[in-house]
Amino acid sequence: MTARFFNRLATFGVGLAITGGVVNSTLYTVPGGHRAVLFDRFRGVIPTPSGEGTHFLIPWVQRPIIYDCRATPRNVPVETGSKDLQTIAITLRILFRPKPEELPTIYQNLGQDYAERLLPSITTETLKAVVAQFDASELITQREIVSQKVRQLFTDRASKFGIITDDISITHLAFGKEFTHAVEQKQVAQQEAEKARFLVEKAEQHKRAAIITAEGDAKGAQLLSDAFKQAGEGLVELRRLEAAEEIASTLSRSPNVAYLPSGQNVLLSMPVGAR
Repeated sequence: MTARFFNRLATFGVGLAITGGVVNSTLYTVPGGHRAVLFDRFRGVIPTPSGEGTHFLIPWVQRPIIYDCRATPRNVPVETGSKDLQTIAITLRILFRPKPEELPTIYQNLGQDYAERLLPSITTETLKAVVAQFDASELITQREIVSQKVRQLFTDRASKFGIITDDISITHLAFGKEFTHAVEQKQVAQQEAEKARFLVEKAEQHKRAAIITAEGDAKGAQLLSDAFKQAGEGLVELRRLEAAEEIASTLSRSPNVAYLPSGQNVLLSMPVGAR
């Protein structure tokens, strides 16, 4: 009795396991931010993708292909030529995602690795078309315009393949060695020119200051000459009297100087001990 019970229990367990496996094989789950394309062995790709959650399928007949529909960044480097035939190395950063309703078509035409198949070619085509419209120097001075043209052209091209671009930006822009060297030489020449112009302006200011000083000295000498001409001998006599007054004042403060009336003998006026 006991052996028969365990045999039945084992048979039930096997049947339950088989049933569970069959039920599990008829279900598939789509994670958040993803979509599923269902491939049917008899009908091909189902035109309507499956959304998030758990769905049913026919085992061994249908197979789900899961796609990530969240924004994904990708850097694509491209080397191209400018309008003035300069070699330009550009790296474009693309933030993209597939259109959910276009996933069946994307799977049929490009497969699951659609980004690797499509983005490099679109990026190369877009950058070559836009960069060829500008000179190397304009790529720097008009970078915003270049980015806008690249963004517009890339978005139009990608949308034809069912891809949405949330953001496109130029993250790297480099020129050839010859052009870089020429730009450096130009910068040095401009700095030298600015230095030379400063020195010329400085010398001109010194020259103007010297001229103004000389003109002032000449004006002062002319005024003094005119004053002498107008005053005549009176001014000379005044200067002589002022000089005599200054000498007399100096002598009056000296203790060893004696003053005698005019015409007297100096020896008579001296003390006896001094004779």
